[in-house]
Amino acid sequence: MTNPRRTFVKTAAAAIATARFPILGANDRVNLGLVGLGGRGNDHMNFYGKLSTEARIAAVCDVNQAARERAVAKIKKEQGHDPKEYADMRTMFESKDIDAVSVATPNHWHALSAIWACQAGKDVYVEKPASHNVFESHQMVAAARKYKRMVQVGSQSRSIPHKMKAIQMIREGAIGQLYHVRGICYRRRFSMGVSPDEPVPAGLDWDLFLGPAQWKPYSKNKFAYNWHWFWDTGNGDIGNQGVHEMDIALWALGRTGWPQTVSSTGGKYAWKDDQETPNTQHAAFEFGDSQITFDVRNLPTPPEGLAPMRGPNYVGDIFFGDAGFIVLDYGGFSLYKSTAGNISGDAARGSGAGSKEKYELVLTEKPSGEDTVPHMKNFLDAVRSRDYTKLNAEIAIGARSASFCHLANIAYRVGRTLRLDQSNGRFLGDAEANSMLTRDYRAPYEVPEKV
Repeated sequence: MTNPRRTFVKTAAAAIATARFPILGANDRVNLGLVGLGGRGNDHMNFYGKLSTEARIAAVCDVNQAARERAVAKIKKEQGHDPKEYADMRTMFESKDIDAVSVATPNHWHALSAIWACQAGKDVYVEKPASHNVFESHQMVAAARKYKRMVQVGSQSRSIPHKMKAIQMIREGAIGQLYHVRGICYRRRFSMGVSPDEPVPAGLDWDLFLGPAQWKPYSKNKFAYNWHWFWDTGNGDIGNQGVHEMDIALWALGRTGWPQTVSSTGGKYAWKDDQETPNTQHAAFEFGDSQITFDVRNLPTPPEGLAPMRGPNYVGDIFFGDAGFIVLDYGGFSLYKSTAGNISGDAARGSGAGSKEKYELVLTEKPSGEDTVPHMKNFLDAVRSRDYTKLNAEIAIGARSASFCHLANIAYRVGRTLRLDQSNGRFLGDAEANSMLTRDYRAPYEVPEKV
């Protein structure tokens, strides 16, 4: 029996070896194929609609017929043309009419979608988290490099001016030596309840939805948005909302290596439902001279310390330096300076050196408006320029941020502090934890060892 995965890879490789992919000019519109037409996929339609002079949605793809029909009707009504419709992304990737793809599938499909697209000569915008596991992070970077593709991850904070300014100030020493970043993901959510297994709804290809995940019967809670809370398809809230704050924390630290240790505790409290991932989680990453701590909470949360509440939610980062701190979130940022200045030197030593220290608010920056549209424009600009270094959240950046979320989840699942080999990011002396760096793929939806 012919293996469709191997056939697709051979066809894509032959195309790359024998065909010249079109070079877009500075003013050419990019023909896009959208993969995944759920909630975030609908956002992609809206965002690219605001960039209609730069991009045209030429095709849409989803495993759910109803989602495809809604997308085609929406694009025809709002953008005035009929996109082609595909149930299987591999068929869409073979089309010479598509220059680039924009992926808004569930997490477990991100890596394979991006790798297949790269193999077919398409540039890729892929939603966060870039990968479902650490192995996939490595393979996505390898594919982008091998096939010389532009691959942007949907970490749109990298294109938000007030966040870019705050990180630049931190890197330039505005708060002295950065020694601690606290990432915060307080997103009030509610129990999903329990849903029984049932027949697959008409028009839904359940096999394609599961893809790399192991086979399981259909239920409502395993589909639509709630796939986030199952280990086979999602990564919990640290890999959903939290990956944005993780990315910002790593951005500020400016590190490219691995932490010395990672630990994570928490659980699923209060709820009695189908969810597998924790609704409360604390993680810590130790680098020796600095650390990241990260808090996820989906239960009721009051105002806490420097974290201002915005309704029932707060997501952001607090950066602690030896001369002050910065609070950064989607509402702007605030810079506080120590009246004692940098207190880590000789002048500050001695009994009671910091007893008169105060902090003054010296700068407040308001939010800078739209986020995803500029991020997508940055992607489209790189598609035309063919310079991946111009991407604000190039795949090596987004994949690394996702990997830190995966490290935290692995530490949570094994229930112990893990030490990392600085040369390769594997866990020292822990076979169980190392087995979780990848997954047991279901044929033919395997992320390959060699891309």
